[in-house]
Amino acid sequence: MTINTIAGIKHTDSGNFFLMAGPCAIEGEDMALSIADKIVGITDKLKIPYIFKGSYRKANRSKSDSFTGIGDEKALKILKKVRDTFGVPVVTDIHETHEAAMAAEYVDVLQIPAFLCRQTELLVAAGKTGKVVNIKKGQFLSADSMRFAVDKVIETGNQQVILTDRGNTFGYQDLIVDFRGIPTMRSFNVPVVMDCTHSLQQPNQASGVTGGQPELIGTIAKAAVAVGADGLFIETHPDPANAKSDGANMLHLNYLEDLLIQLTRIREAIR
Repeated sequence: MTINTIAGIKHTDSGNFFLMAGPCAIEGEDMALSIADKIVGITDKLKIPYIFKGSYRKANRSKSDSFTGIGDEKALKILKKVRDTFGVPVVTDIHETHEAAMAAEYVDVLQIPAFLCRQTELLVAAGKTGKVVNIKKGQFLSADSMRFAVDKVIETGNQQVILTDRGNTFGYQDLIVDFRGIPTMRSFNVPVVMDCTHSLQQPNQASGVTGGQPELIGTIAKAAVAVGADGLFIETHPDPANAKSDGANMLHLNYLEDLLIQLTRIREAIR
């Protein structure tokens, strides 16, 4: 597939990478619309194809009392409002097979979380919706092995698959990015995205709260563009320190424009 097939996506003839960006989780309508407004303004100016990202629910949390969401239907309606207000496609995670059809009524891209990328029934359910399916590479898998996840969706008759790298497990509490995986996964004839924020997570901390290295987001993003990534995934928030989910590895929204300007220059240099 090409990103041109994603309903509502703009600037596909610019030659730029595409961007999936937004908050980790939908915390409320005002927040989501404010973030979308800011990013749409930036991406329109830089002619970057843009997909708004927001999880309607966070199912994989370290602690039982961690924030998981504001309610499925409420959050999905907010995602739809972002799409309708700004005319951009939206992407969200799904976690169980019955969620595929539900979420597909509101969003353009269904995302399979990294921990679930081997779940055959989930991949098949997502594929059968006819929506674009973004599969995150498990941090416990090689890039080569992701061809089988792609096949599971394509065998439903749905050719619209994206693969997203989010680093590889490195010991118990760290991740590392193997940039060889980008050309490997591109050889499957699907767009490949680099998750520049989750790849900098420091999971399994004794506190039960995942850490991160947001100061290196630019480093990961620049390297990904340089080696030919088709897209970038960046979680961003106007106040990461007080975000309800994954604040430790999100990019402050104020820094996004300067980073994207640098990245578009790299993209132009290698074209």
